[in-house]
Amino acid sequence: AAKKAIEFIKNGMTIGLGTGSTVEVMIQELNKEIKKGLNIKCISTSNRTTKFANSFGIIIDEFDNVDSIDLTIDGADEVDPYMRGIKGGGGALLFEKIVASNSKKNIWIVDDSKLVNKLGNFPLPIEVIPFAARKLLSKFEAMKLNPVIRKIDTKNFITDSGNFIIDCKIGEIENPKELEFNLKMIPGVVEVGLFIDIADYIIIGYNDRTEILEK
Repeated sequence: AAKKAIEFIKNGMTIGLGTGSTVEVMIQELNKEIKKGLNIKCISTSNRTTKFANSFGIIIDEFDNVDSIDLTIDGADEVDPYMRGIKGGGGALLFEKIVASNSKKNIWIVDDSKLVNKLGNFPLPIEVIPFAARKLLSKFEAMKLNPVIRKIDTKNFITDSGNFIIDCKIGEIENPKELEFNLKMIPGVVEVGLFIDIADYIIIGYNDRTEILEK
């Protein structure tokens, strides 16, 4: 899937680089093309991706310094038959959604284990302001979302923008769009890991082949 995604990249493009292990495979493949003479600009969705790209000598431009992003390639934690996804397992959902929403096209690269009939088996990440985290945890408990504040060892996980993440083990989500809207209306919620009407292509990697879903 990572190799297939490279075929969509053309000379002179500005490319958004997502976050996660699948994207890092793609960055390694991209680096080979850059060494062969591919000339592109790159935007990153996380400090992790920036460091990884920099380790190959790939320069990351500032998001505000580019007029537009031609194509963003990212992973996903879950994908349903309607090309909706849950993202944010790596903690970069806010910047991922900002970059995606400012991109002309978005490709997700996943393996076939990420395909589900209904979203929600993967815990839904919700990025929240630390000031409101305890109150939001109580609110999400009342909404029966089974929330847990994400931790690394014993400390709260901190996103690149200094926020916390509450992971909600919801189970099957009947109406992802409505849930996203309702959660984002709650003061203190920064972003929700439901990505709806964003992916233009999803490239699925199987053991022996790739499959491309198109919007």
